[in-house]
Amino acid sequence: MYKNLFILVFLAGFGVLLGSFLLTHQEKPDLSELPAYYANNTASEVGAANVVTAVVVTYRGFDTLGEVTILFVAASLIAMFLKTGERRKKRNPRPSSIILTTAQKLLFPLIVLFGVYVFANGHLTPGGGFQGGAIIATAFLLWLMANPEGELRHGLLSSVESISGVTYVIIGILGAVLGLGFLDNRFMPLGEFGHLFSAGAIPVIYSLIGLKVGSELSNILHHLNEVQNEE
Repeated sequence: MYKNLFILVFLAGFGVLLGSFLLTHQEKPDLSELPAYYANNTASEVGAANVVTAVVVTYRGFDTLGEVTILFVAASLIAMFLKTGERRKKRNPRPSSIILTTAQKLLFPLIVLFGVYVFANGHLTPGGGFQGGAIIATAFLLWLMANPEGELRHGLLSSVESISGVTYVIIGILGAVLGLGFLDNRFMPLGEFGHLFSAGAIPVIYSLIGLKVGSELSNILHHLNEVQNEE
């Protein structure tokens, strides 16, 4: 009884809040000052057709650096807590079907290629480094599902992650030294608007972020797979 009464009160309160919002809400057809600046000046200042990319990578570059750092810390902590190494005695891998194994051989390169496409074209179309890296990680997830006993090369993934992260920071510093601020993309030629090789350093930055995110997430998936296969 009390449970039903609580649900009714909750729904009534939610209905009152929603109704008051709908009655008092007024649409704003015009952008405020900051979004209007981004919309009107991104093409000329940054050279990116994707305004979201310009905001994330250049105008708010420090935020992106913080997001990459948080992901790195999370991946490091997961690796530390799930590291099996010496304590792994026996493994009891999940069985894998021939359908999954065959499909993985076909889909793995296509998924990786699509992930590369997403982060390489992040300045032109919706997408970017984080999305492309996550897509690449799904390819490794499919590989792990098809090869439960498979071993990813942690050294290679860690090297890709480290090199991408260090190069990303170096490019950010070059933007501050040669441009107008951290991760300023204009220290490289902006190129022709709407083309692949345009928007200055943004394609390079997003490629580095994509490789870093993809390697970090793949490492996390591999550690989870090792723990799950322990007996």
